[in-house]
Amino acid sequence: MDGTGPPLVTPFDDNGDVDEAALRDLVAWVEERGVDFLVPCGSNSEAELMTAAERARVNEVVCDAASVPVLAGTGSPGLRETLAATEDAADAGADAALVVTPFYYGHDQETLEAYYLDLADDAPIPVYLYSVPAYTDAALAPETVGRLAEHPNVGGMKDSSGDMERFTLTRRATADADFDLLVGSGSVLAHAMDASADGGVLALSNVAPAEASEVYERHRADDREGAHALNADLVELNRAITAEYSVPGLKYAMRERGAPAGHERRPHRPPDTDARARLDDLIAGL
Repeated sequence: MDGTGPPLVTPFDDNGDVDEAALRDLVAWVEERGVDFLVPCGSNSEAELMTAAERARVNEVVCDAASVPVLAGTGSPGLRETLAATEDAADAGADAALVVTPFYYGHDQETLEAYYLDLADDAPIPVYLYSVPAYTDAALAPETVGRLAEHPNVGGMKDSSGDMERFTLTRRATADADFDLLVGSGSVLAHAMDASADGGVLALSNVAPAEASEVYERHRADDREGAHALNADLVELNRAITAEYSVPGLKYAMRERGAPAGHERRPHRPPDTDARARLDDLIAGL
């Protein structure tokens, strides 16, 4: 799982149901624009607004439609539910599972480490850690990640902490392991690659997949100046589709670019007139 991959949005139809045909078309749309892998059932997929059966079906549809590797989101607050979802994803053909830190209840680092070790022992596909403290109020410490990286079935991590110091320390702690370290923010992709990131799982890759991939490719070609310049041009858009307008803004921007993104699911609401105007201005610059 190196390069860039979108936490793929889930198209919902006018009734709020998963639009499987649109989901297949969306897989083709982002693949044609250069993504290296796909991440269904992540945060931008509105996974927490879907039933377990819906999440399993979304992973199945994406695996069937994809021609690139699939890192399927399977995390839930409980170990039993997460293992069952991971087994379903493996049966569907996923290459690995992205597992968010267990949330709702607070857990210390020792508990998080034990959770991932037990999961990795039993999971039929590699487990990728997912640290997103903005949503879970829990962050994996670099030392914890370093120990987990020694497990043969822990394949990598998506770090959405936004903390480049923590990211750098995590890379150092995993330097000797076969471990993919992926950044979770398109605003800092080039900076993360300076710190030896293997790529990114980026909301930006849903709406601007070619541009996000170009940042990665420039950096890989040792054009760091060009990578940082392009990345800087994308920061405002990335912030708008994440921190400012969230999934409804992301899906609106995608639809305006011709992507079959579908509608958001309640309780999300469509972006208002001002938000749409700002998003229009930002995507016009692509």
